[in-house]
Amino acid sequence: MTKFPENFLWGAATSAPQSEGAQYEAGRTPSTWDVWFEKEPERFHDGVGPADTTKMYEHYATDAKLMSDIKMNSFRTSISWNRLLPDGETLNKEAVAYYRDCFQTLKDEGVEPIVNLFHFDMPWWLMELGGWENRASVTYFANYARNAFEQFGDLVNYWTTFNEPIVHVQCGYLGNDHWPQVYDFKRAIQVGYHTILAHSAAVQAFKAGKYQGEIGIILNLSPVYARSESEADQLARLNSEVLHIKSFLEPTVLGHFPAHLIRLLQDNDLLPNREEGDAELVKAGVVDFLGVNYYQPIRVQAVEPQAVRKPAVSPADFARHYDWPEKRMNVYRGWEIYPEGIYDIAMMIKADYHNVPWFISENGMGVADEERFIDETGIVQDDYRIEFIEDHLKQALRAINEGANCFGYHLWTFIDCWSWLNAYKNRYGFYRYDLETGARTPKKSAFWIRDVIANNSLEF
Repeated sequence: MTKFPENFLWGAATSAPQSEGAQYEAGRTPSTWDVWFEKEPERFHDGVGPADTTKMYEHYATDAKLMSDIKMNSFRTSISWNRLLPDGETLNKEAVAYYRDCFQTLKDEGVEPIVNLFHFDMPWWLMELGGWENRASVTYFANYARNAFEQFGDLVNYWTTFNEPIVHVQCGYLGNDHWPQVYDFKRAIQVGYHTILAHSAAVQAFKAGKYQGEIGIILNLSPVYARSESEADQLARLNSEVLHIKSFLEPTVLGHFPAHLIRLLQDNDLLPNREEGDAELVKAGVVDFLGVNYYQPIRVQAVEPQAVRKPAVSPADFARHYDWPEKRMNVYRGWEIYPEGIYDIAMMIKADYHNVPWFISENGMGVADEERFIDETGIVQDDYRIEFIEDHLKQALRAINEGANCFGYHLWTFIDCWSWLNAYKNRYGFYRYDLETGARTPKKSAFWIRDVIANNSLEF
């Protein structure tokens, strides 16, 4: 079949910190990104910081109409925690008015808002208390979630707690691409553990409040492939899978942590600090659906025995990257292009995770210097993006036809948006964003996806 299921969610995704703008307007307080830019502007591409977004705060009505123009029926964004609760406690009425009008405007244009609570933007007031390392973050997040549900629950049918929670663990506590830029495996595990508890506390609050709709989480699920069938390479694959994929997938869908992960952490003195009742809280965090972000697979090989450190100080002590010689690359982002990964993810979810409903919540191709591809009509001829999307949609259809419970596809992103340390280095959108004028211009891919959505099918 070339048809997608009825009521398939077609759309795109962004986040509040990457699109809203209005950095310190209407009561919003700083996030880690705002403060980091003030401290080290040289770390940000071309010195472009979080104030220079696509300014959706001002232009959401226009943007909603542009979504409708290409027949999008859904759009995923996030709420800024530090806009809604600037000090963690006080509800910001201006923020409530903005989000209510934004979500209602989307709905009036036939675009279903899918609303995420946390997209890497830790409020600075909480970071000063230790951020996710501080157990109090669980209570603060649950309170934030409850406020969001109470204020917008009548407008939102799809909620998610976190976007790619493994990323703020890996990039902030096992690297320097997120604040606080430290490398400490033990602290990273604690941050991940508190994040899962925070997710579960929010889900628990949602279900206790009997709000309309459903609640899920957005995970970057990359299939893990081993260099060979050897026992050592297969163990590396298992280690990588439980650390990078199943560490969040298993508790949020099955209500418990993988046994192999617990053994790895225990054997290396990496178990997080826990409290009585935590296991019950994790069970309460089982989701109604998953968002699946997919860009590239993970390829691994065994660690040479002489290179293994015990106790481990890095995930690289359990598995090492394998450079597959047959790979196809997006050279601008440095990521492998492997559409078949979508099918393999779908089959894993079907076989091991109760075929929980899920949608492709991010997928996309970032390309630098797209002005090279602007034709005489002013349109970016992004055939490479069309090919990328089509190849991945074919794999999604293949999985759906084999019983996968996939209910949507969202491109990253709707309009080229500001991207953390990379600013506008790579462009991802259906619409081109002019940094000088703020104009939004459809690319060739926008017209192409409009026709795909209108037919709810691929022709191939």
